[in-house]
Amino acid sequence: MHSARRPRGAVSLGAALSLGCLILGIGCIIWASVGIAGESVRSAEAYRAPSSLTATRAVEPTTGARPGSGTPAPQPVVYSAHPKKGDRLGSLSIPALQQKLPIIEGTDASQLKQGVGHFAGSVLPGANDNCVLSGHRDTVFTGLGKLKVGDRFIVETAAGIFTYQIKRIRIVHKDDQTVIVPTDHAVLTVTTCYPFHYVGSAPDRYILSADLVGS
Repeated sequence: MHSARRPRGAVSLGAALSLGCLILGIGCIIWASVGIAGESVRSAEAYRAPSSLTATRAVEPTTGARPGSGTPAPQPVVYSAHPKKGDRLGSLSIPALQQKLPIIEGTDASQLKQGVGHFAGSVLPGANDNCVLSGHRDTVFTGLGKLKVGDRFIVETAAGIFTYQIKRIRIVHKDDQTVIVPTDHAVLTVTTCYPFHYVGSAPDRYILSADLVGS
């Protein structure tokens, strides 16, 4: 007896399932890649130019000396040249997390892949204004949520070593650009996406504001 022949052009159930799984897998990879790339772009765009103030909610209260009531006046800071985008500016140490991270000039996706990005529109570390640093929540800043008011950041650059103490922690919407507004004293603003454990593009930003306490 001859076995029944499968009609020409017919596809077995197993082959159809295999093809379906392959297409689904490729779709998931593309979706994840687009999501990661989109979040990197949004992280960079969040620090391009100030806009109207938006509401924030406090995580911990501001503590410590206010400017003019015990906070030391910053010493003159001299940089031989302004860093170019992609240059290594220095390092950021976080003693409470036992971390030392490279600081790269710029906050585009390529710079944030290398370490902590310095927003080029803000002053350089140690200067008497607002210095803004940004990093990814799932790479350099995975432990940022463990920090508390009173913990310190230490920034090392060619101009010196600058110690900042955290005075305020808050959560803002991703479109809130008040983090880059000028300040009347030396401040280090450290930012990352929030919530820390979130699938896709995070809707908020986690902000730590630290005052210069030593140089």
